[in-house]
Amino acid sequence: MLIGIDFDNTIAAYDVLFHRVAVEKGLVPGDLSPTKLAVRGHLREAGREDDWTELQGYVYGPRMAEAAFFPGVLDFFRWAGEQGLKVAIVSHRTRHPFLGPKYDLHEAARNWIDTCLTKSGLIAPESVFFELTKAEKLSRIEVLGCTHFIDDLPEILLADHFPKSTAPLLFDPDQHHAQPGLTAFASWAAISNHFERLWVPTH
Repeated sequence: MLIGIDFDNTIAAYDVLFHRVAVEKGLVPGDLSPTKLAVRGHLREAGREDDWTELQGYVYGPRMAEAAFFPGVLDFFRWAGEQGLKVAIVSHRTRHPFLGPKYDLHEAARNWIDTCLTKSGLIAPESVFFELTKAEKLSRIEVLGCTHFIDDLPEILLADHFPKSTAPLLFDPDQHHAQPGLTAFASWAAISNHFERLWVPTH
């Protein structure tokens, strides 16, 4: 069994961080709901799409170190390690933001993973992959031979080129993406329970 996991909005959570940075920059009122979607909606409704695009680059770049874990994700990594289960992170993000300073977004994400996961022995650096496009991400999932893949985006899990031999699992904590034919989970605790039922130790 090899469990592939997306990174942004699946392992790393950004709601509080996006709200904090947007308030700091005077882009949104402090009483706006502290979620990424609320910040995006506020800026788009105000016709400030470029501000939203630049904000993403800043959060995923220089402020990446402040991103949080989704509750329960560390427990899952620890359990997988204790069971000897193989886990890989496979994500896609552009190397640099579309607007604003050319921060290295891959380096920022890898530094976060190194600090929060690798140094704790929860994942090996060679099991972390950042691709530039969705197509390359899907190809990596297939090349690795992932038996399962966890992602917050239905468009990845339902893509035509999603590997037929990989079980797609939707992480949907806000329950925004109900999709027929997709097994969905609202928490990492539920994902852990799912794999605890599936896993048959070999020792």
